[in-house]
Amino acid sequence: MALTWRAVALAALGVVPVVLFPVPGTVLVWALVVAAACVVDVVWAASPRDVALQRRVPRAVRLGVLTRSELVLTNTSRRRLRAVVRDAWPPSLVTDAPARTAGGPVLARSARHDVRLAAGESARVRTPLRPTRRGDRTAGPVTVRSLGPLGLAGRQASLPVPGTIRVLPEFSSRRHLPSRLARLREMDGRAAVQVRGEGTEFDSLREYVVGDDVRSIDWRATARRSEVVVRTWRPERDRRVVVVLDTGRTSAARIGGTGPEPAPDAPTEAAEPDDTTEPTLGGTRLEASVEAALLLSALADRAGDRVQVLAYDRALRTRVAGASGPRLLPALADGLAVVEPALLETDWTGLVGQVRSRVSQRSLVVLLTTLDPAAVETGLLPVVGQLTGTHQVVVASVADAEVARLRADRSSSAAVYDAAAAARGDLERSAVSAVLRQHGVEVVEAMPDELAPRLADTYLALKAAGRL
Repeated sequence: MALTWRAVALAALGVVPVVLFPVPGTVLVWALVVAAACVVDVVWAASPRDVALQRRVPRAVRLGVLTRSELVLTNTSRRRLRAVVRDAWPPSLVTDAPARTAGGPVLARSARHDVRLAAGESARVRTPLRPTRRGDRTAGPVTVRSLGPLGLAGRQASLPVPGTIRVLPEFSSRRHLPSRLARLREMDGRAAVQVRGEGTEFDSLREYVVGDDVRSIDWRATARRSEVVVRTWRPERDRRVVVVLDTGRTSAARIGGTGPEPAPDAPTEAAEPDDTTEPTLGGTRLEASVEAALLLSALADRAGDRVQVLAYDRALRTRVAGASGPRLLPALADGLAVVEPALLETDWTGLVGQVRSRVSQRSLVVLLTTLDPAAVETGLLPVVGQLTGTHQVVVASVADAEVARLRADRSSSAAVYDAAAAARGDLERSAVSAVLRQHGVEVVEAMPDELAPRLADTYLALKAAGRL
């Protein structure tokens, strides 16, 4: 039995007869009246298990994009159904603001819906969903609270209705893609540029014209012809780019986040939701790495290179390879959607083994990890030589915006100590970066919003220099 506020109000009205007849029997009689009314209401309420339910949800949705969960309810009982229906989803999906989907109706403010159905009648209710975390999100049970004709009490049941949504990465760094593609076209000679630059891969021969670099003259071809000819070049193509995301414990660090840790992401079965959403939190290091991997992969694919992406800590969490063109980004988004940090130390020997087993010829290997001195000195440094001997290696790491804020704060004596600690951390990371560069590694460190474009610029610079 589920009681409503009307049952409480009816019990409170018992104050009037108690005041008029202040004897113990008055309280007992009124309590019996309230209990009898509630029992009658429950008896006349339609059974919540006689409600047939169907759920319709999209298979996948991008992070931060508004979507909806649609429930179709059919009253299969012979009584009129007056109910409150709650469509339970994890807190990271439910939004508490009324919204309108594209071309659709205005959606309810919460996951709770008032339903009135005659016998055999059907209705459709929609719950707005705006995901704030990647991954597969599974719906909880649909809770139906059927009320009696008086609205004092009712029956309640939680019915399992399957439903899963895969939340894909946001890919907010896509806004940097057009400018990098324009630079790529300039390198490739498909766009007009004021300063002419040569590529690094032989393209064709043509007749010499005044102003050409004499170092480009092909003397053998000139000897076979009656005219001077020069070589033309284009940027490297058909190279291999391997992007490796470190999903060990360091990838779980929040970069600039100040909010509390999120609550466990599991739906509840209570029929009365609190209509609150989880607080907005700073992103993790892994989220910034995913954005950088998506932008770099899209750019390298447009440049004609072969891309594969790995996520690894002590086991291979995901691998995307063999996709190109229009299939690449959907495959990457689907593969990276379910990647989560593992609270384990990364097995760098195993990670290097994964790379060497999958690419044998020279490739660009991008390691999205941390520059934390302890993690690099004990993990990456002992094995990085196994990669740099064959491949061009880039280590990309996201800087903590909170550390930058502490470094600039001088408002109090405590803040001065925090700034000194932050400055010391910067010096240690700079020392680690210098050691990596001595091993032939390119190092990129930037703030979360700047890591993806900075990594893309590094890729273009290496490509222009013929170092892939």
